[in-house]
Amino acid sequence: MTLISRTKDIAKLRGLSLDDVALKAGLSAKSIYNWGRNSPKSENLDKVADVLHVSTDYLLGRTDDIHPSSQKSNNELSDFDEEIMMAFDGKPIPDEDKEKLLEFARFLRSQRGK
Repeated sequence: MTLISRTKDIAKLRGLSLDDVALKAGLSAKSIYNWGRNSPKSENLDKVADVLHVSTDYLLGRTDDIHPSSQKSNNELSDFDEEIMMAFDGKPIPDEDKEKLLEFARFLRSQRGK
């Protein structure tokens, strides 16, 4: 699987278009489409990986683990106990809802630093 196809697949899984991902990463709307022809700058790849909540290694095809253990410390949520946080009324929360809750928590944390 190529960089562009992995990026498209994970964006779709997150409910985002490639244009949305690019804009959230601070890139021009169509910039990710160029990754099929040209390799991205490492800082742009990092930004897109952050938006998609995956590692650059996942996007580059170096690993198939969508949630690598190193991601927890990279996303600045290392002090959250995600297993405890991800239950409501004693029942597990569906995976797609977990990711949305974590994304919101990351957003709140990023806003505190501004």
